[in-house]
Amino acid sequence: MPTIEELRKTRLDKLKKLQAAGLLAYPAKTSRTSSIAEVLEEKEFKKLSKSKKEIVLAGRIMAMRGHGGATFLDINDGSGKIQVIIKQDKIGEKGYQFFLDVFDIADFVEIKGTLFTTQRGEKTIEAEDYKMLSKALLPLPEKWHGLQDVEEKLRKRYLDIIFNPEVKEMIEKRTMFWASMREFLVEKGFLEVETPVLETIPGGADARPFITHHNALDMDVYLRISMGELWQKRLMVAGFEKTFEIGRQFRNEGMDSEHLQDYTQMEFYWAYADYEDGMKFVEEMYKYIAKKTFGTLKFKIRGFDVDLGKKWEKYDYTSTIAKYTGVNIDEASLPEIEKALQKLKIDYDKKGFNITRAIDNLWKHCRKNISGPGFLINVPIIMEPLAKKMEKNPKLVQRFQVILAGSENGKGYSELNDPIDQAERFAEQQKLREKGDQEAQRYDKDFIEALEHGMPPTCGFGVSERLFSFLMDKPSRDCQIFPLMRPK
Repeated sequence: MPTIEELRKTRLDKLKKLQAAGLLAYPAKTSRTSSIAEVLEEKEFKKLSKSKKEIVLAGRIMAMRGHGGATFLDINDGSGKIQVIIKQDKIGEKGYQFFLDVFDIADFVEIKGTLFTTQRGEKTIEAEDYKMLSKALLPLPEKWHGLQDVEEKLRKRYLDIIFNPEVKEMIEKRTMFWASMREFLVEKGFLEVETPVLETIPGGADARPFITHHNALDMDVYLRISMGELWQKRLMVAGFEKTFEIGRQFRNEGMDSEHLQDYTQMEFYWAYADYEDGMKFVEEMYKYIAKKTFGTLKFKIRGFDVDLGKKWEKYDYTSTIAKYTGVNIDEASLPEIEKALQKLKIDYDKKGFNITRAIDNLWKHCRKNISGPGFLINVPIIMEPLAKKMEKNPKLVQRFQVILAGSENGKGYSELNDPIDQAERFAEQQKLREKGDQEAQRYDKDFIEALEHGMPPTCGFGVSERLFSFLMDKPSRDCQIFPLMRPK
């Protein structure tokens, strides 16, 4: 079997033959009159085949087989596939031989001809002329085996898409997922905004940022770790009532089936609403997105049967942890929680370890048992520096998280709009950073100043593309079109 380099050399020789004949191997223009899907539509096909009207189709050669003085091709333009027949007695011996000498599977070709149906009932275009649109210098993977290695599939996603219709379908659903979310929010009166990607102080989340250097200003800046949370809150200060942003955010953290470093997120901010309003709104939005994107509210996700149409439960943070671990986080000390983590064989990062990280590790262990759909509520104030305190119990915050299939798929809260309280919590977060917690939030003086001008009661919520990957029941990286890969 020839090597890839040998196959490439053969194709380069064919390219030279094409050029020697005075023909372009990569012309800019095609005379295509229709997509393949359009001519395959039953009424259109009958009309065109009956009239014998000359049409021009274009696409990639996916298969080629000879039969006497005729060659059959399958061409695909992305909208569909059609059979082509090139006959020697139709286009002439010279033209027929030139086609055999120069064209290969994977080339993009333009076919001019008429439509008919073969005796076997296959819709076909009979070529009267042909034209090279793009000479492929490398072959496609072998049809039946394609790309087998998972890493290679992600690295060469363009080839994976060619041979795996489900990957193309996933990409189309991904687009519908975000489009339906945008549609829902716009219909509800939300204004789409854009906020800075480069920040001098990364805020709005507990996460480690990527750092880069701004040459013109000669200073280090950070890629945002939230979808403009502190910026959108400034818009609430400015008098906007409903805003949202869909875009990319970046977190320089661990990589697994649920976590990525470069991914799409949506966040909305809604003035004069609280976290209870947010829960009702988010439940409605998730159902809308699921119906629009997948046509159903019932999903099989990581071994869980999840029905978004049933009643959404509410899970109390403290009692849920106690139920699955036996630990009362209201009373347990850090050494006691650490001992429980070890007993439960829960791995945790000891760098910057503190009571907040300890409790969070306990919760992450517990959530694996919850199928949802539902909302996690009654979270201790030490776990959330940006949420408003419960009025009846100031040790808790007005935060909710969507729980689906053992994981969190969206978080919202009644936003903290008390500048003095916010300043104190930022100060506490800064102390944690100084003790080694690289995910603790930084003190943002400018944001405090904005809050001092007054921000109305506001509900904020954010959800990432993790939700899409869960509804697809696939790892997050598989659901990105071109995930980040380590260079070979």
